[in-house]
Amino acid sequence: MNDVASPAVQSWKVTLPCTRAEAEALDGDIAAFTMMEHPPVLMTSEAAPDDENIWQLDAYFEGKPSTAAIKLLKTLVPSAAHSKPVVEALSDEDWVTLSQQGLEPVTAGRFHVRNLASDAEQPDRVNLLIEAGRAFGTGQHETTAGCLTMLDRMRRVGMRARNVADIGTGTGLLAFAALNLWPHAHAIASDIDPVAVDISAANAIANGVKLGDRAGQLALVTAAGADHAAIIGRAPYDLLIANILAGPLIELAPSLCALVED
Repeated sequence: MNDVASPAVQSWKVTLPCTRAEAEALDGDIAAFTMMEHPPVLMTSEAAPDDENIWQLDAYFEGKPSTAAIKLLKTLVPSAAHSKPVVEALSDEDWVTLSQQGLEPVTAGRFHVRNLASDAEQPDRVNLLIEAGRAFGTGQHETTAGCLTMLDRMRRVGMRARNVADIGTGTGLLAFAALNLWPHAHAIASDIDPVAVDISAANAIANGVKLGDRAGQLALVTAAGADHAAIIGRAPYDLLIANILAGPLIELAPSLCALVED
């Protein structure tokens, strides 16, 4: 009888209870973890079907999380201050499966956003295939769906975007949507996380979005906010998207406004 080796454990998950308000505040890059070489992926979901205010936070780490990392995680959800976190090791297969499970397709405006595990394309919609991996932005959060709806509305009322920037792009979703609506625009997208930039590039290929610096193509850069020569050099923008956390957005607002046409 041959022994079958177990898959090597590389990833860990930490689960904490949280409120709906706390969950809704956790979309995008978490500044508290930006100093880590591999920041955790944070996902929230309803924990009690009969109570819409009871949610849970799942944090996926590459490697066993330190005590300090878990303490830092608890500061993001103050309601869990006295709760004991559930910490478990995951195999590689678990990482992929668990990070994508439960993500239902999202329809916002003319767009239908799905991943490989969800339903088929919808013929009457603009279908976007988004795999999150270790990046944020699958259309699940209200602000992302709201941005898609607003982009669709802007196009319907006749706005013409010639120069587009997506700051904090995550998976690239909103940049792809903008290029679908304005296919001849120049477009650039950035993220502080180089992993997110790589994932955006892969998602671009999956959705037929060409990468490059020409009109109708998407340029991708790694940058903290808009602090990159390529972003500054392309200004002014007639459309600038920044679907990021409220705190960083307020902090970046002056520099972002300076990049937009009067």
